[in-house]
Amino acid sequence: MRFLLLLWALPLCAQVAAVRENYSKYEYRVPMRDGVRLFTSVYVPKDVVTDGKSYPILLQRTPYSVRPYGVDQFRDNLGPSPLFLAEKFIFVYQDVRGRNQSEGDFALTRPHKPVKTSPKDTDESTDAYDTIEWLIKNVKGSVPRVGIWGISQPGFFASAATIDAHPALVAVSPQAPVTDYYLNDDSYHNGAFMLAHRFRFYQNFRPQGMEAGTPFNFGTPDGYEFYLNLGSLANAEEKYFKRTQPFWTQHMENTAYNEFWRSRSIWRHFKNTKPAVLTVGGWYDAEDAMGPLRTFNEIEKNSPVGKNMLVMGPWTHGGFARGDGDRVGNVNFGAKTGLYYRQNIEFPFFLHYLKQKGDGNLSKAWIFETGMNQWRRFDAWPPKAAVSRTLHLAPNGQIAATAPAAASFEEYVSDPNRPVPYLAHVSLAVRPDYMTEDQRFAATRPDVLVFKTEPLEEDVTWTGPIEVQLKVSTTGTDSDFVVKVIDVFPGDYPDFNNPPPVPGAPPRPEPANAIKMGGYQQLIRGEPFRGKYRKSIEKAEPFVPGQPDFIKFELPDVAHTFRRGHRIMVQIQSSWFPLADRNPQKFLDIPNARPADFVKATQRVYLGGADGTKLTVKVLP
Repeated sequence: MRFLLLLWALPLCAQVAAVRENYSKYEYRVPMRDGVRLFTSVYVPKDVVTDGKSYPILLQRTPYSVRPYGVDQFRDNLGPSPLFLAEKFIFVYQDVRGRNQSEGDFALTRPHKPVKTSPKDTDESTDAYDTIEWLIKNVKGSVPRVGIWGISQPGFFASAATIDAHPALVAVSPQAPVTDYYLNDDSYHNGAFMLAHRFRFYQNFRPQGMEAGTPFNFGTPDGYEFYLNLGSLANAEEKYFKRTQPFWTQHMENTAYNEFWRSRSIWRHFKNTKPAVLTVGGWYDAEDAMGPLRTFNEIEKNSPVGKNMLVMGPWTHGGFARGDGDRVGNVNFGAKTGLYYRQNIEFPFFLHYLKQKGDGNLSKAWIFETGMNQWRRFDAWPPKAAVSRTLHLAPNGQIAATAPAAASFEEYVSDPNRPVPYLAHVSLAVRPDYMTEDQRFAATRPDVLVFKTEPLEEDVTWTGPIEVQLKVSTTGTDSDFVVKVIDVFPGDYPDFNNPPPVPGAPPRPEPANAIKMGGYQQLIRGEPFRGKYRKSIEKAEPFVPGQPDFIKFELPDVAHTFRRGHRIMVQIQSSWFPLADRNPQKFLDIPNARPADFVKATQRVYLGGADGTKLTVKVLP
């Protein structure tokens, strides 16, 4: 452990030297069954040669490059964390098909082919299989026990490896995995396009040979300003991408959940999974919060052979792999959750399945409960003990345990030319910590409805998904409805990020815009829903202006305790910009909307009676 602590503290050049001192590097072009060769870097512990030792393999397949290239050029890290470098494995990094130094054609989340009739029928599961087969036969010092891990898109490739897995593949960890770009991962959330993130991402992530020569110049630090001036999504294609970025074009041409997206839904093929799987996600992942939950759930319900496990912690995208994990934005958890996960969950998982060390006593669900800020272990997710409770939105901004007898409504005017921002401050990129952001700024806008409980008399713990039933109408023919669940802190809540000054010490200067944690409105969950998909995510249908209709959907899972003295708040609005693109509030093909199409609409949210707006949650007794 002392060596490990020293390794963590080393500067970058010294980390490279540590890898070079203990590992030999080899580069191969590994043949697939169709003859395509994939560039593969292999790092082998030197004592394989000097002492005749042998090791299991840890593999990562990535579209983001296995740099540095060249047998004399070494990475500054190996494996998921420094713990693995010290323990020693054979580490393998591979450029996936069609990316960087590998041959073949790249496809965005390549469709899986469940029926294969010839060696030409390849997908990411066959490429993983063929890679493992070659490695265990050709890498000196390897033993036929292989683990795969990856974060984000590499998480997708890890998931694909579980399908018809190679017998030597015994441990897989999809981490913040892309699981379905359309169904609430990176690209679309309930039909709404994740504008700011996708625009910026596809400026950089381009097909081979079409890379941007220079970084894109936004001309402003203010994303709200840039995307509002952009106008229609059609302008992004005409002004900036100019049909030279097929990944962006594919998104613009496939705005409903059609065959293009269904064929890329890797989760539909998680059946009879044989390797042990440890799926990892972050409660505050702005890109793939839903992917880990869907991966775990689909494997679980389709009779896995190997052990299926879930870890959810208070992390942004990939935050579990770096840093202490003790805070996200303004919210402090009082615990080094990232370090805990790497030492006590991830490392023991691979150590057990690859080296048969440890007892393997890992929980089915290892969940960090925010609010209480503590780890909890469950034998199922959501927990079996959780019971359903319904929160009814009521007049005068109230939330009630029972539906108001009398039906009523609240209304607001939504103007897509003055959309509700997702942040109160200037930011160009989507801030990874927006999912804990203070919502007080939004609560003051006339186009945001606010409902809240009285201060809670006891702790209330929600676990699992949040079911939303909106009863709404619009004077337009299409509209978005954004639902946000918020934890309102009491006025005397302490600021754990800024402890009180030492008595007698001079006062610390405070910035004029310093956040006060008393009364903080912490976003817990929020999702947009594009109203035209309320009947089916596959087929759009216009609203009848002024006619009430229902929108039913789920907010992704939570594990959060609203503490005694806090309030539960729900906000409803019709834009969340530029996180999501603007809805013109006319029923049309939004990527081809023009300036005149963006019009105001009056939105009504209906309360009470037999079918008023409500949220259903699972509460731990």
